[in-house]
Amino acid sequence: MIHELYCSLSSNMALSCMAPPVLGKSPDEAGFLAALGRRVRERRDEAGLTRRRLSELSGLSERYLAQLESGDGNISILLIRRVAEALHCSLAQLLSDQAADPEIEAALGVLRTLEPGQRHQAVATLQQRFGEMSRERARRIALVGLRGAGKSTLGARLAARLKVPFFELDQQIERELGAGLESIFTMYGQDTYREAERRVLDRLTRTHRRCVIATGGSLVLEPRTYELLRERCLTVWLKASPEEHMDRVIAQGDLRPIRGRDHAMAELRTILEQRDRLYGLADATVDTTGIDEAESLKRLVQVIAVASPLAGSSAREATAAQG
Repeated sequence: MIHELYCSLSSNMALSCMAPPVLGKSPDEAGFLAALGRRVRERRDEAGLTRRRLSELSGLSERYLAQLESGDGNISILLIRRVAEALHCSLAQLLSDQAADPEIEAALGVLRTLEPGQRHQAVATLQQRFGEMSRERARRIALVGLRGAGKSTLGARLAARLKVPFFELDQQIERELGAGLESIFTMYGQDTYREAERRVLDRLTRTHRRCVIATGGSLVLEPRTYELLRERCLTVWLKASPEEHMDRVIAQGDLRPIRGRDHAMAELRTILEQRDRLYGLADATVDTTGIDEAESLKRLVQVIAVASPLAGSSAREATAAQG
């Protein structure tokens, strides 16, 4: 870090000796120098250096360093910046001593044009398709979402089409602890459930290279477990409107969401809003609102075929079979 800072400052010093005069700074250039000074100051603080010590290491005067950190540094770097702008490249590209890779520069150029959310998706797509971890995790598909989203139904049908095992995580937890979910929470508490949830997930993903997993709706609230799931599985959020969530759960004969609750729908909306960002961290999303089971499965298979090239061959066969 010290060496990099020294080289940077020394280069600027050398440039200043041969730089032609500049008549003035635009507001943008003044902002650039202020940001440069701030970065120099931050790097010096991180290195634990006083300005005097940096002066000794760099050979630059304390007065010059003070001006640089205050945003009133030598104007020569602005000349190089203007050349870079005229050449339609970044200052870093012009100053780098490494040959530019055209394909990398093209990819970076595309990323720079995207909105922050789009950049996140683009990077995730690159990681899914070409990252080392993706080669393993793409073979396992995990469905996340609230009760009533269709995780169990669609998960079982998806696994059958892909010819891989299907696991409902809650059922595996019940088997692990030898009791039903209600009894587990009553007798052992939530901490025991969460520990078993992570333990079972770890075992399933270690012992099965290919499978489909339907997770519990609240798994996303446990950061370490959700991180493990996203590290080892291709995750898909099965999304639905609050009304459809409620209707589907009641249609299954489960009246717990409304029993003794006058504001059950309002509570459900609040839960969805609170978890929306967490569910949105999944690799892909399938909105099942207003469509039947067959169409939901078709869309799920199509999404997986696009998101996972490794699971894609089976997924594409499944898509063709539906057509």
